[in-house]
Amino acid sequence: MNSAGWLNSQAFTALGQHVIWSDLIGNTIGLAALALGWRRSLLTWPVQVLSGVVLIAAYHSARLAGGEGKQLLVIVVALWGWWQWRHGKRQAHDGSVAVRFAGRRERGLLIAGTAIGTLAVGGLFTLVPELSWNPWPDAYIFVGTLAAMIAQARGLVEFWFAWLLVDIVGVPLAFSSGLAFSGLVYIVYLVLVLWGLRSWWLQSRQTTAAAATRPATAVEGVPS
Repeated sequence: MNSAGWLNSQAFTALGQHVIWSDLIGNTIGLAALALGWRRSLLTWPVQVLSGVVLIAAYHSARLAGGEGKQLLVIVVALWGWWQWRHGKRQAHDGSVAVRFAGRRERGLLIAGTAIGTLAVGGLFTLVPELSWNPWPDAYIFVGTLAAMIAQARGLVEFWFAWLLVDIVGVPLAFSSGLAFSGLVYIVYLVLVLWGLRSWWLQSRQTTAAAATRPATAVEGVPS
C-alpha cells in the first residue's frame, strides 16, 4: 500500500463513524496548530499548512473537490499569515507577536467581509451541489475559518471570537449529521478557543498598558 492509500485507509470506528487516517491526523495537527496559536508561536502557521495538506488527501479520497479547494485556500491564507508573523513589526517585549483588539474599522471590515463571503460561498455551494452536501452551514464554517485566520495573522483577539462562532455551528452540525467523532473534535477546539481567548485577552491588556506608559517614560528622559 502506498502512502496515499495508507492515509485514506480506516484507522478505527468510533461512535458509529468510520475514521480514516488522513482525517484523524489532519484534525489532530489542526488542534496542535490552534494550541500553538494560543502560545503565539510562529510554528502555528507551518503546522496549519501541514494540516491542510493532509486534509486534502482526506477530501481527495472521498472525491470531494469542494473540500480540496477549501483546504487549498486555507493553505494560501496560512502561508500569508506565516509571512505576516515573520515580517510584521508588531512584536511584544518578549519577541513574540503582540496582540490587541481590532479597531472599529477593522472589526467592521471583518464582520462585513464574513457576511458577504458567507452569502457568496453559500450561493456558489447551492448552485454547484457537488461542492458541499450542506451549503449554508458549510459556507458559514468555511468563511468563518478564513476570517479567524486573517484576524490571527493580524494579531487580533477577535481571532478567538471568530473561532467561537464557528464552533457554535460546527458542533451541533456534526452531531446532527451523524459525524459524532467530528463533533468531539469541535468540542476540543472549543476548549482550546476559550483558553486561547483568555490568554490573548490578558496579553492585549499588557500590550495596551506598555504602549500607554511609553510616551510618559520618554518625557521623563528614562530609556524605554
